[in-house]
Amino acid sequence: MKGIARSTTHSLLAAVVALVPMLHALDANAQGRKLRLVRDAETEELIRDYARPILKAAGLNPGNIRIHLINDSRTNAFVIDGKRIFINTGTLISAKTPNEVIGILAHETGHIAGGHLVRLRQAVENAQTLAVIGMLLGAGAVAAGAAAGNGNAATIGGSIVTAAPGIAQRSFLNYARTEEIAADRAAIKYLNQTGQSAKGMLTTFQRFADQDLFADRYADPYVRSHPLPRERISQIERLAKSSPNFDKKDSASLQFRHDMVRAKLSGFTLRGDRVMRTYKGKDLPSVYAQAVAVYRLGSHKKALRMVDSLIKASPDYPYFWELKGQILLETGSADQAIAPLNKAVSMRPDEGLLRVMLGQALLSSKSNRNYQAAITNLSRGLQHDPDQAIGYRLLAQAYDQTGQRAKAEMATANGYFAQGDIGAAKAMATRAQSKLKRGSPEWLQAEDIISYKPPRI
Repeated sequence: MKGIARSTTHSLLAAVVALVPMLHALDANAQGRKLRLVRDAETEELIRDYARPILKAAGLNPGNIRIHLINDSRTNAFVIDGKRIFINTGTLISAKTPNEVIGILAHETGHIAGGHLVRLRQAVENAQTLAVIGMLLGAGAVAAGAAAGNGNAATIGGSIVTAAPGIAQRSFLNYARTEEIAADRAAIKYLNQTGQSAKGMLTTFQRFADQDLFADRYADPYVRSHPLPRERISQIERLAKSSPNFDKKDSASLQFRHDMVRAKLSGFTLRGDRVMRTYKGKDLPSVYAQAVAVYRLGSHKKALRMVDSLIKASPDYPYFWELKGQILLETGSADQAIAPLNKAVSMRPDEGLLRVMLGQALLSSKSNRNYQAAITNLSRGLQHDPDQAIGYRLLAQAYDQTGQRAKAEMATANGYFAQGDIGAAKAMATRAQSKLKRGSPEWLQAEDIISYKPPRI
């Protein structure tokens, strides 16, 4: 009897979690795929600017929420805990206006602010309990019927055993649908509080509805983790149109930045022929996309000429300088990459990715190598953006070249920690700590890693 209960609990947990991919996702097909995270300073800066007023309206500290970019062409965004939002490159590329992306971020913020992920785990536990109780009652009826020689009782008991997981599943999914509706309402509330339109959110969810239209014709509305699209669209449309901000447009400057990010992401993630078909013009976003695509196709000299034309047209745009530096660095011209990367950093001194790239150029340079400048830029870059494992590896290299072996080992430990290899991080931190002055900043960093205990999930 206990064995049945244990096995039922395990199988139900797997089934229920599978029905809520990544704990929450707009695209149910995201289930089971490995996330391919990508980093880009320009895109991340834009998304942070999109999210900041929404997070504040929700009573959240923007500094405590990380937004990660996934290299995936599908339109999707999701949260997996109360601190991280994941958004696909396809979401940005397919969104014609900033407002469409802001609406998605507002929806995800609704899940975080509403504590839905905490209650989601409780719902999983409740579903397990319901299934176990059903299994116990059914097994009890089978045993009682068999003991009394009552075949009908045994049959009824067997039906209860079979139905229990389905009942639990439906109970859980009903909860999930309720939370989706709550997140929609919260999103529109945040948009109203920040004086923004919910039209973009409506447009995005209409796109989802079109994608799911055929499947929804035959879908059981009770076996879904999300409400049927027509129900959600109806609610979102009614609430969105009741707002005085419904026809409000995004600012021209924000639209320009959005168009530039769409162009850049398209250039880096889509097939070259598709990029050239989509971006045919001579406007800045088109040339931006073309330059990236040309570089990816192997014509880096032509790409550099196109980037130079962009810089001439808009010399105050830091990410044109970044792209020039990146192309030069990646094609073996680190000496020439230093100047444009310095220019980009001077315009965005707090962008950790830019400083790490500059540090790499300083380390890779043959005639202008400067280890101390590399250490300064890498250290400052990692202070602003501590999740860059490559930055720590470069910093370790710079420390090693200047004879600072203990600091090099500590940087290596931080790099292992950043990439999630906790065992290697602890081993290297222990090794470094033995050479460091007790109580120094590096010694304390080593102590933090050595004493670190992964959170229980």
